Amino acid sequence: MNVFYVISNEQKDPGQETAHFIRSYIEERGGKCCLRGEQGADASALDSSAAEGCPDEKNSGYHSLPSRMPPAQYRYTDAKQITQDTQCVLVLGGDGTLLHAARDLVERSIPLLGVNMGTLGYLAEIERKNIAEALDSLLADECSIEERMMLSGTALHQNRKLMQDIALNDIVITRSGRMRVVDFNIYVDGVFLSAYAADGIIVSTPTGSTGYSLSAGGPIVAPSASMLLLTAIAPHTLNSRPIVLPGTAEVVIEVGNRYVTDAESHAMQNGADAQCIPCTLYGMPPGEERGLQYAEATFDGDTSVKLNVGDRVVISQAEQKTKLVKIKNTSFLEILREKMNK
Repeated sequence: MNVFYVISNEQKDPGQETAHFIRSYIEERGGKCCLRGEQGADASALDSSAAEGCPDEKNSGYHSLPSRMPPAQYRYTDAKQITQDTQCVLVLGGDGTLLHAARDLVERSIPLLGVNMGTLGYLAEIERKNIAEALDSLLADECSIEERMMLSGTALHQNRKLMQDIALNDIVITRSGRMRVVDFNIYVDGVFLSAYAADGIIVSTPTGSTGYSLSAGGPIVAPSASMLLLTAIAPHTLNSRPIVLPGTAEVVIEVGNRYVTDAESHAMQNGADAQCIPCTLYGMPPGEERGLQYAEATFDGDTSVKLNVGDRVVISQAEQKTKLVKIKNTSFLEILREKMNK
């Protein structure tokens, strides 16, 4: 590898000091390196990249999912600013920065190398103090590429698409608003699995098994596996267990009837239609109750969509994969022991 692009979280790399060090180190050894945010670094290369099929706004290959944000409104990194010949993207920051990069660059399929500039940094391959050694390995092609599965999720209201997006870690459906449990109906491959009264449901990839899913009591799975992990958040039951599904499974989570408040219960006793209680309580005309959502679906803790009773989120393995650069021959179990014992 000799052509690189650096994405730096400026809160964790003030003044892009580490990013500039990386660029100097690479260029002194005959490589090419651009930093995120630089304008006109290689305008001719950018133009030729677009001509060769690099996604642009008209040909929405970058944001190919119909209901994602328009190409001009990327989250953190504009994929169009990365030249076609880039062989590796160095991501300086924490796990959140790497998740943003993976989602922003998903259609480019460029390998990512995470550099931990924060605390835990479970997804990061190297620590800040080992940057020079890692760069030597990259320039000498002494590395490997590991593919990680991603999730595709579509939120539906009466079969109308509200939003579609992808996630590397997880898609989480949780309550929205006041502290109350929500009923969730779970279907797998068209078959009813179970109903949960819980604060939320996490559908995680193996990569995300060491994130929110782990905190909620989910299993830890080797990140190279192809599985969907289903974990309830604070379920109101004595027998809830996390469920591991094959990567080919399709999971549908439906927002069921919520538990009503005393005020809502009083309104029902006085003849109000249960489906129109929100309208009754807040003076909204019937038919406009979508303004009062009871749940929310969040993709990698970033983009989100509000949900009402009866709305569904359909989740399956995405066609796209995230490529991560591996330099160290450290096993998954060694990394787990090191990171989780900090």
